[in-house]
Amino acid sequence: MFKGNNSNASIIAVWISLISNVILTGLKISVGFIVKSPVLLADGFHNAGDVIASCAALISMRISKRPADEDHPYGHGKAEVISSAIIAIILGMAAIYIAYEAISAFFEEPAKGSYLALLIAFISLVWKQVLYVYTIRIGKLTNSKGLIATAYDHLADVYASIAAVLGIGLSLIGDIFSIHILSYGDPFAGIIVSVFVFKLAYEIGKEALDILMEKTVVQERLNDFANLINLVPEVKRIDRLRAREHGHYILVDIRASIPGDMTIQEGHDISRKIKKIILENHHDVDEVLIHLNPWYEEES
Repeated sequence: MFKGNNSNASIIAVWISLISNVILTGLKISVGFIVKSPVLLADGFHNAGDVIASCAALISMRISKRPADEDHPYGHGKAEVISSAIIAIILGMAAIYIAYEAISAFFEEPAKGSYLALLIAFISLVWKQVLYVYTIRIGKLTNSKGLIATAYDHLADVYASIAAVLGIGLSLIGDIFSIHILSYGDPFAGIIVSVFVFKLAYEIGKEALDILMEKTVVQERLNDFANLINLVPEVKRIDRLRAREHGHYILVDIRASIPGDMTIQEGHDISRKIKKIILENHHDVDEVLIHLNPWYEEES
């Protein structure tokens, strides 16, 4: 399991995300009201949802780092997956909201462009891109589902900010050159962005649901586990091999056959060998549960 500095890095990344989202929410909503920019206001309210998502990620990551106890013998790793599901729901709602606002804009008088709104949208675009690169790197390093979901939330914000920059920019160009149709560039961009955001929500939600439903890890990973088990010479056959993600770590279940004339102590030593070789080669594996079956020569 990931511990120490990696764990601290993920917590710091979420705190940075939370503080950034609070600042951006305040900036966008306040400037949006001042310059009467619907797209900036919509983006600001979207960021308000990100504040909730960041809080959920922070709380879940703290819970997931708790050690196993009597009530939770397999640890608390799935807490992060729950936060991923929450983020997926928030992103899905944001996508619907962005699409609704974009479609509604076609039936209203287009808003005037604002250089201040354009500046704030551009700052948000750059800021969120930096946050995405930073959090996705830390998230993958620590295998933190909550942080990876937060990173994709930042990516969704990048898409939304691109739409805001394009929409406000086109409005300004339309105002300057009296091209009325350009004033509707924002809703067009908004609809496209809503599709991207909804796609992200679906992917994050599907992964979270797969883990909560204890879907097995990919076959390549199982094959790797099997190859390692077969390196233990006493193992005659792998009867069953299963593995599942439990948040930021993996649990492995093994049933293997060893010579039936071996003692309990020898079987215990073989179990330790199997566990040791898997843990040494897969640092994201937290627990290896092994059941040994007797094997006899006539079975070969």
